Amino acid sequence: MFGLPCLRGIFFYKKKFAQPEKFCGIICAGVREGKTFMKVTEFVLKSRPLQHFGVIVGCFIAACSINLFIIPNHMLTGGVAGIAIIFYFIADLPVGLQTLAYNIPLLIASYKLMGKKYTVDVIFGTVIFSLLLDATKFLNDYAPHLDNLLLASIYGGVFNGLGYGIVFRMNGSTGGFDIIGAIVRKFYSMNIGSVIFAFNCMVVAVAGFLFGIEPAMFTLVCMYINSHVTDKVIAGLNRKKAVMIISKKSKEIADGIMNELGRGVTFLHGRGAFSGDEREIVMVVVSLTQMAKLKIIAHAIDRNAFMIIMSAGEVMGRGFTRSKNTKEIPEEDRLSPETEEKIQKALDTAE
Repeated sequence: MFGLPCLRGIFFYKKKFAQPEKFCGIICAGVREGKTFMKVTEFVLKSRPLQHFGVIVGCFIAACSINLFIIPNHMLTGGVAGIAIIFYFIADLPVGLQTLAYNIPLLIASYKLMGKKYTVDVIFGTVIFSLLLDATKFLNDYAPHLDNLLLASIYGGVFNGLGYGIVFRMNGSTGGFDIIGAIVRKFYSMNIGSVIFAFNCMVVAVAGFLFGIEPAMFTLVCMYINSHVTDKVIAGLNRKKAVMIISKKSKEIADGIMNELGRGVTFLHGRGAFSGDEREIVMVVVSLTQMAKLKIIAHAIDRNAFMIIMSAGEVMGRGFTRSKNTKEIPEEDRLSPETEEKIQKALDTAE
């Protein structure tokens, strides 16, 4: 619960404290002992301006994308804003004002069903997004004239997804169908993404009936790219890999990983179902750039090593990165000269 505020606090107080990692450690230790709850609360509140700034930036990027690429090319976006754009095309009603008006009953329902804390954060994002939609309307006049709707849908989806991704990464929301999805999930245990996708499909179907099938089809392309980019921004571009290695020489492989890559390694106890042999399974999380080196190390020590490589969308907790003040590896855990020479020869050959 307090992991994210702690990380933000390190960033926020980097200049104020000479050793921010110690400050975060003190705060977290205090939480475990139940002595510094008020300090942690104050800590979270002081990080709120950074969160709100991120939500504003994300809403600005999304609003600019809608007014530059989506509206000028008669496409729609997902959610309540998509409904507002439909009525903008029909009756020339302001998109931002409509978005805010349509969100009012949803916000009331959110307050009653989801609670005050959730609703306050949603209100902030909804109001900012609605205001920026109308404030950036002048960009319609500067929209690039693209004869190819595919380009417009790609650029609109990318920048829209970037904006929404920043908002969601800052634990914000722009309201609309997100509220409906959260309510449905709470009471019916349905997936939020599926609920939002179903509502967006209805919006696109109405648009196809009113404006023709071609804009509706490119709207779907835009929505797909939008959701994909949003997921990438939320998860972060630096994806990690979780690797499990089964080998008779698991101890040597673990030592090689710790020495060459500087990553922490965990042993899992395993036993073969057919052979009944017991083995220590090596588990490690590495960055994408370290994957090639990890394979070289494992195969240099044991060519028959069995490796399972999985995508890790997010890695949290102590131990993934090594501190600069980490003690040296104990003598008994260091590689033997023969193994070290074998690994180095494999690495040199690969280079």
